[in-house]
Amino acid sequence: MGHRGAPRRQDAAQRPRDPDLKAIIQGTDTQSARLLVDTAQAWGKYLADLDLTTSQIRAIFGQVRLIEMNWPPDVHDPERARRAERDLILLKPKLAYQARRDEEKNKSTKPVRQLEGILAGAIDL
Repeated sequence: MGHRGAPRRQDAAQRPRDPDLKAIIQGTDTQSARLLVDTAQAWGKYLADLDLTTSQIRAIFGQVRLIEMNWPPDVHDPERARRAERDLILLKPKLAYQARRDEEKNKSTKPVRQLEGILAGAIDL
């Protein structure tokens, strides 16, 4: 059962395709923008069905925003760029830790692990 008493959908059958992260990240045309929106909507619905909570999303989003704030607006500060890139890379083990903690609570659905899989791939790119 999902929260609020709603029946849980068949999770495996509802899982969206893995996103084409390279096309989403490196694309500059409207097609890549549409792919990003469509992928985000499909995965957002799927993760909500798995009971990914807003607090779980906020914890990850907060870390991403800190990295974004520290990312240099220009490439003329190589030291700051290296620190921001290091923080981004170190986000992967933080995501893995949060996913592992979530697995103890949500053994069957593992919503944070699903999100971690997508974000870790995007970080690698």
